[in-house]
Amino acid sequence: MRIKPIHTENDYQETLSRIEELMDATAQTPEMDELEVLSILVEKYEDIHYPVGFAEPVEAIKYKMETLGWTPSDLARLIGDKGRVSDILNRKRRLSLSMIRKISAAMEISAETLVREYPLAG
Repeated sequence: MRIKPIHTENDYQETLSRIEELMDATAQTPEMDELEVLSILVEKYEDIHYPVGFAEPVEAIKYKMETLGWTPSDLARLIGDKGRVSDILNRKRRLSLSMIRKISAAMEISAETLVREYPLAG
């Protein structure tokens, strides 16, 4: 196992190739350990060189709901009733500061993302 920091695009591409080779590694083996470490290095490199920003708060919330397996009912337990959640997800209502704080903490979405301006539906 040869692990080193990813400093260049070439390092990045080589690491991705190695990850691809290790994708079928068996759990609790040195290969799986290598895969896990390389994945962390790639994630860090991508965060710096290929940042993914959300166009607006509602899209960030929908994305995190999907990745967390949350339903609108789960979000309603966090910020209020289902009607309020529906209005927010359909861009009929803006997020309040209280909602932003709760969503940011529970869903690990930066407050900076959640306070961005976004158009409301007509």
